Amino acid sequence: MARRQARFTPQEMAADPRLRDHSPELWSAELAEVPRGLLTSAVRCFAANGFHATTTRDIAEGMGLSPAALYVHFPSKELVLFEIIRVGHERVLEYVRHPSVLDAADAADRLRNIVSRYTTWHARHHVTARVCQMELTGLTAEHYDQILELRHQTNDLFREIVARCVADESFAQSDVTRVTRAMLSLCIDLVRWYRLDGPDTPEQLGDFYAGLALKMVART
Repeated sequence: MARRQARFTPQEMAADPRLRDHSPELWSAELAEVPRGLLTSAVRCFAANGFHATTTRDIAEGMGLSPAALYVHFPSKELVLFEIIRVGHERVLEYVRHPSVLDAADAADRLRNIVSRYTTWHARHHVTARVCQMELTGLTAEHYDQILELRHQTNDLFREIVARCVADESFAQSDVTRVTRAMLSLCIDLVRWYRLDGPDTPEQLGDFYAGLALKMVART
């Protein structure tokens, strides 16, 4: 959602359908209800107002708690951001490392399935995904390096699958790096505008984008 000069209040964020997704499903079941709720509140705050403009009071108010309540579970606002971004990157990597991707015998099926799953995940969790992609500058250098390693693992998996398609004589000879970058950008950019109450379900969008990805490497 577009940023504005005036900050969104916790009440506005709670009522905004653009900030509703399945992000609460991402948090570890080992966490208690309060820290899980704080992470969900922080996701909305960071997505709507940005990390730097969000206060600990904003996050706590989203749960109806005092600002001091956050520090019981998270020593700093940056650690809240890191937990969100870490979990988001780990979950999406796990989601695309699915047997339908890794064990597919056909190059086209591997590409179709990874793009479909990557797109579907970003649509289903688009608010967390927006924070994962747009608030990286709020991380410390050490935490950023940890996230960068996870991003490399996802990118490398995509690149390997695209390379296999290009190596298959039934596909066009293409620049693997550029095509991979284009596909990743296609799947990720939806976090800027997608909403669950829109015309496409996450699965429908995943199928559509998978078809587009195949056209990128198809012989003309």
